[in-house]
Amino acid sequence: MRRLFPPPADDRSESSGPPAGSRWSIDALADAYAYPETDTAADGDGVWLRANMVSSLDGAAYHDGRSQPLSSEADMRIFGVLRGLADAVVVGAQTVRQEGYGPPREREVFARRRAEAGQGPAPAIAVVSAGLDLDFSQPLFTCPLVPTLLVTGAGAPSDRVAAAREAGADVVFAGDGATVDPARLPRALAGRGLRRLLTEGGPRLLGQLIAGGALDELCLTVAPRITAGEASRIVNGPEVEVPVEFGLAGVLEEDGFLFTRYSRIGGGGRTAE
Repeated sequence: MRRLFPPPADDRSESSGPPAGSRWSIDALADAYAYPETDTAADGDGVWLRANMVSSLDGAAYHDGRSQPLSSEADMRIFGVLRGLADAVVVGAQTVRQEGYGPPREREVFARRRAEAGQGPAPAIAVVSAGLDLDFSQPLFTCPLVPTLLVTGAGAPSDRVAAAREAGADVVFAGDGATVDPARLPRALAGRGLRRLLTEGGPRLLGQLIAGGALDELCLTVAPRITAGEASRIVNGPEVEVPVEFGLAGVLEEDGFLFTRYSRIGGGGRTAE
């Protein structure tokens, strides 16, 4: 793996990463992808929401209905690092069903870092769902290391809310209607002490978060593969009135895969709870 941007420092300082071509350790990747300090995070609210997505060269987010065929060993290492740094992983209900999400496990390599950051042993999974049409007998709900959260609107079906709570899920309301207000989602999770947020999609949820002005950072893996077909691109949602500006924060490369990181330029503010 090699760093393409920012250019490697000539003095091989800590921020420059390992020498070009060497395998980056988990700690080196964790340093490269560290969250901003909470007092400097977006909008001054201490919450930072980043997305992690993979795309083919022709813009597809999936192949044969799943993201895995676009991934690589290095991509999965970064996937694991981003999870290891997060307080919570935010996903849509369809992605949970489609990708077969299970509960995150504790990883010894992150134990010291998470303890020093005041984090739990593993990130919580926060599932965004309006109708709560989920199978609460799945391991994600029955045996998570930390309780799974369900983010929904205050008008969600009361019987499904009761079923979720009975299964042990923590129900979080982010919105007054039947659906989730994406602009309110970050602070709703921050109310549970979850401020380092990571979303793994899918494209529909990511589109909603962008439209709601909630996304602070995009970590995008560009796979050197072309899929053709009619798969969704990484963002599938309402068109924003004005394109949201992001600045390049970092690029790593391995085996032709580009691991890019972009941070939002400026603000727009989040809706207060």
